[in-house]
Amino acid sequence: MRILFVGDIVGRPGRRILTDRLDRIVSERDIDVVIANCENAAAGFGITPDMADHLLRCNVHVLTSGNHIWDKRAILDYFQTQARLLRPANYPNAPGTGLYVGTTPSGVRYAVLNLQGRTYLPAIDCPFQTVDEMLAALDSDIRVRFVDFHAEVTSEKMAFGWHLDGRVSAMVGTHTHVPTADERILPAGTAYITDVGMTGPHDSVIGMDKEGSLRRFLTGLPARFEPAINDVRLNSVIIEVDETTGRASSIERYACREE
Repeated sequence: MRILFVGDIVGRPGRRILTDRLDRIVSERDIDVVIANCENAAAGFGITPDMADHLLRCNVHVLTSGNHIWDKRAILDYFQTQARLLRPANYPNAPGTGLYVGTTPSGVRYAVLNLQGRTYLPAIDCPFQTVDEMLAALDSDIRVRFVDFHAEVTSEKMAFGWHLDGRVSAMVGTHTHVPTADERILPAGTAYITDVGMTGPHDSVIGMDKEGSLRRFLTGLPARFEPAINDVRLNSVIIEVDETTGRASSIERYACREE
């Protein structure tokens, strides 16, 4: 079983390259399940219901997110009607869910879990305790288990990966928008990467127009952030999993540029 995970989609350029290239990637790489982080899809801040519907119609099976998922108020009600859009599970008493269980056309059940770190991010429930509870509640026949851990700090992501080794098929990091080169299979069979990177304009400061970002760093004053437009790339990973054991056999970074 092959899983494609697409890193944080930033603004219209990120949505465009994903929709333009996804079918080709799925066909060429024989992908079974597509997961994408969408928390920056609406001009860099959140996602709207229409955008989520569009991405799901483009053959993304599950949308994960992070701290910016709450930026568009209309998404709060949308959670009640769309189970394939996830928010971090360790937000207490929030709309939506951090777990999706699906089935591939060949009959393989899989689970996607979405959690968020706490270092330099909101002080929400402990992700380590929350994921333990979620895994304990999963049906034992769901062996393919994928985790998007949305976190700021490398050490927290690495600790989370070791905490999950052998209990999930893959744990990928999101949020920082810069891809890391540490993809590997941990000793007990979990595919791991600290950050997948972003899908959007790379002639930028993590997806945002350079001028606004520079002004804020140079002056310390508030600045308006808008997505950049140039050098659009898709950052992702492709993970191969043995569906009978849930162990990952490979993880590969996959990137492409807009033509």
